[in-house]
Amino acid sequence: MPIRPSFKKWITGLGAISGAMLFYPNDDNNQQSQKHNSWIAHSSPWVKWNPNWDRRDPKSLVKPMKINNESDQNTYNKELASKTTKATRHIILIRHGQYNTEAKTDVDGTLTDLGRKQADATGKRLQELGLSYTSLIHSTMTRAQETGNIIKKSLENIVVKDDSLLNEGAPIQPEPPSSHWKPEVNFYRDGPRIEAAFRKYFHRADFNQEKDSYTILVCHANVIRYFVCRALQFPAKSWLRLGLYHGSITWIIIYPDGIVTLWTFGDTGHMKPQLISLK
Repeated sequence: MPIRPSFKKWITGLGAISGAMLFYPNDDNNQQSQKHNSWIAHSSPWVKWNPNWDRRDPKSLVKPMKINNESDQNTYNKELASKTTKATRHIILIRHGQYNTEAKTDVDGTLTDLGRKQADATGKRLQELGLSYTSLIHSTMTRAQETGNIIKKSLENIVVKDDSLLNEGAPIQPEPPSSHWKPEVNFYRDGPRIEAAFRKYFHRADFNQEKDSYTILVCHANVIRYFVCRALQFPAKSWLRLGLYHGSITWIIIYPDGIVTLWTFGDTGHMKPQLISLK
């Protein structure tokens, strides 16, 4: 006997509801809720967070001591407090503006007219945020330097530096692999340099830092994507799965306890639609 379409819909709906009940237990059923809460309490993450990822966990900086009494405990607590920062670090990563991709040398890889407009819009956005920027550091590549100089015009009295560690490159062989990568890409050459840049700029604040700091890094898509994966303790080989627009803003916060938050990734909300580009 054939099943009526209306009956099929009823069976399908019942199946969907039953499946949902497996994922969302009924709170009125105390026994079921207790089992659910117990599962959450005793579950463990696939990969645990490494609290000493930047080698600045206070516990790792204090000389171990045998605590026999309250006085020893107080001494240890004072040592621990002296190695604990109270400030938060904000790392604001800016991808350079659109540039001449047909250039055969870096010197000729200057920003396009669109790229200059993107950099100008990003500079004005950073100004509007009204943050106490500590410094602006850009890579030594032409497109990043031009972008940084345009952004600088919107920010008053900011210290500008360059750093070749932030130059574009191939940080690590991506997973899954990409067919568009050229054979001459040298991960062994670029990888250690980009990793060194990560270790240089990504860490919790120094002990003597009293106020929160805001550092602007103007660099490149591959570098930024790798930094994000490393900072969040995601698999580093996942970097190529992320995409970034020109002149976009990526904001990473490093708290005193070493916890890292990706506040925003590849934000171009400050640009008009006609200014947004990826390549």
